[in-house]
Amino acid sequence: MIPALRAALAPLGEGWLVGGAVRDALLGLPVDDADVVVPGDAGAAARALARFHRATPFALSDRWGSWRVTGGDLPFTVDVTPLQGGGLAEDLGHRDFTVNAIARPLTGEPGDVDPHGGRADLAARRLRAVAPDALARDPVRVMRGARLAVQRGLDVEPATAALARAAAPALWSSAAERLRDELYRMLCGPAPARALEVLDALGGLGVLVPQLEDARGMEQNPYHHRDVLGHTLEVVRHGAEIVADPGPVFRGGAAAVSEELAAPAADGLTRGQVTLLACLLHDMAKPATRAVTPDGRVTFIGHDHLGADQAEDLLTRLRCANRVRETVVRCIREHLRLGFLIHRQPLGVRQIDRYLRATAPSEVELLVLSAADRLATRGPRTTELQITRHLDLVRHVDRVRRDLRARGPVRPPLPGDALARHVGRPPGPWLARMLEDLREEQLMRPGMTAARARRFAEEWVRRNGAAGAGD
Repeated sequence: MIPALRAALAPLGEGWLVGGAVRDALLGLPVDDADVVVPGDAGAAARALARFHRATPFALSDRWGSWRVTGGDLPFTVDVTPLQGGGLAEDLGHRDFTVNAIARPLTGEPGDVDPHGGRADLAARRLRAVAPDALARDPVRVMRGARLAVQRGLDVEPATAALARAAAPALWSSAAERLRDELYRMLCGPAPARALEVLDALGGLGVLVPQLEDARGMEQNPYHHRDVLGHTLEVVRHGAEIVADPGPVFRGGAAAVSEELAAPAADGLTRGQVTLLACLLHDMAKPATRAVTPDGRVTFIGHDHLGADQAEDLLTRLRCANRVRETVVRCIREHLRLGFLIHRQPLGVRQIDRYLRATAPSEVELLVLSAADRLATRGPRTTELQITRHLDLVRHVDRVRRDLRARGPVRPPLPGDALARHVGRPPGPWLARMLEDLREEQLMRPGMTAARARRFAEEWVRRNGAAGAGD
């Protein structure tokens, strides 16, 4: 793998392949991007590489003088940065972890430059900081370390874990976009819940989301088997399992759900990955809403609506894309709604349509969140029958959702103003309510004609009287 990398990067001339590309190549993993340091002008080197591969170069960072080269016949994206400090040894000494501080020269003999023992740490599956101040200099490295440990199967060595816990309180001193991007990378990885658990062990999760620190050790009602924080991480785990394979939950609808979850959302995330962000934040307001009734029952009344507000504040602070923020906020606000329908079964098309319209356009995300939330709730008062009934409802709602979508939009056979003239009423709020009821009638009895619509409007006005039609 590394000889092929060197061949592709040969037009750069003198320089070194560093960081994740060397690490992953040594682990026998595919390389998606390459970081290179050069002793001179990074822009000139990047332009030379771009010309050779018919690729596109552009400046990436004014602060570091780095450039990116992408496209053409390059097999990966290349970031080119000038050496930091007085030479390669000083450059490597500024890096985060020893496994990222290995350099391979682009020219000459291919021996590694490994002053901090990164190869030995890779062999031992150990994640170790390059220097005692490596994490304090850049607290975002705490999040990167948690992600890297899980994604590359490394154990954070105890001294580095202590450095991380000391550096974590300063996370928010870093640019919000960097925190967001590391959080996204965790959610996009192979084991999001495990990455969040490691981040929590390193002291970072409760700093990133203070409400989750407040959730630590918070007892819930007997339907839950874990505290609020433990439940949250378990919901993320179940959510990730459903996103990866919807089959066990959605059965016959799994292929369609999988396709929807794989669709792009925003910020480079899929709809499924945004769902995992909703899983992480769905109960963030429980600490602020916890109460105990006189008979000893634990409640969290209003945590759905307050949680939506808290999530909006957090995701705005993290500078998440509008679509990501809106989807997560909607999911948190509505995440209890499906559970309430359990007690109203059997549900007709009318009730399910109302649920779907209330949760649109995040219907599939909410179905996944609801299923994951239910699967992560297995306290002494919870029975397997309750879980089964909830998952059955998820599947039923999904089937009706797909059936309604296949029917296409439901439109009245006559415009609303025509129906208002027919009943002799001026348009007003009543008309919107009447058209909504007409739409539900069409769902229940397809094939509505203009004549039937007029009769429906007449009967609706008679039934609702002045209170319904006179406003």
